[in-house]
Amino acid sequence: MSKSDNTSLSFDELAEAIKGRRSVYGQISGLQLDRAAPREAWSSLPYRPVFVGDTETGVLHGGVVTAMLDESCGMAVQLALDGSRAIATLDLRIDYQKPATPGLAIKAHSICYRTTRSIAFVRSTAYQESEDDPVATATACFMIGANRTNMLMDRPAGDHAIPTLDAPDDPTGTFANSPFARCLGIRFADNGALIMPFAPKIIGNPILPAIHGGMTGAFLETAAIVGVTRELGVSPPKPIGLTVNYLRSGRALDSFANVSIVKQGRRIVAFEARAWQDDPDKPIASAFGHFMLRPTPGAEEE
Repeated sequence: MSKSDNTSLSFDELAEAIKGRRSVYGQISGLQLDRAAPREAWSSLPYRPVFVGDTETGVLHGGVVTAMLDESCGMAVQLALDGSRAIATLDLRIDYQKPATPGLAIKAHSICYRTTRSIAFVRSTAYQESEDDPVATATACFMIGANRTNMLMDRPAGDHAIPTLDAPDDPTGTFANSPFARCLGIRFADNGALIMPFAPKIIGNPILPAIHGGMTGAFLETAAIVGVTRELGVSPPKPIGLTVNYLRSGRALDSFANVSIVKQGRRIVAFEARAWQDDPDKPIASAFGHFMLRPTPGAEEE
């Protein structure tokens, strides 16, 4: 029997465990738990060139914000519990308020405002200089007791080297101007879908192991941007909002994704994206969202 089966942590022990034992991606990204209170987490993520989504502007990739908010919401949920139960994201909605200012750290304040026997409800704000001026806001639901593992108490079997986040140069590739997409290794597969190869750096739960939910969200958002850009022949659109539904655990396998346009207007396009691994009929996650397009002269708003 593992320690997580019969042991609870005091709040101070819980906060220290969260600081020291986060997801693999959370650890190597530099995400820090700066302050903890029952049901609340204040965290920060330093600006790094590998997080950039567009080298021409230096603005962070939306997936970086998504992954941070997912992890920060998880911290708040754990701070509402006793550390004895595993959690997993069920759904995550991100509303992008404005682009993050290049060069500045991102901060997040997450609150787990309600828990039931099986579900935790969270809201979070990502900001830079003031919480009253958010970069993005999020709401999420987490499953409590999602599996038999516990990242705060159990330890992965064997010794594992800590991976690094890097973005190999690819000056002629689809993601030449997106270091974060290159960091995730995203590319086109032979079947025309996008592929995100499995790598230790995208692990969330190292005990299973399972892909970080934020990485799956970042992959779906990237797939949607590429798909909409190619299908409509437009410049990369601006994310407005994204809701990710997590359907199955992302295992230690390559992931694939595609996107379809649900509705297109003159300025706004609605899309749906799906991610799967070994079976397209069994998606691990789906996403629905809206992008803002550049105005097209002569087109009518729908």
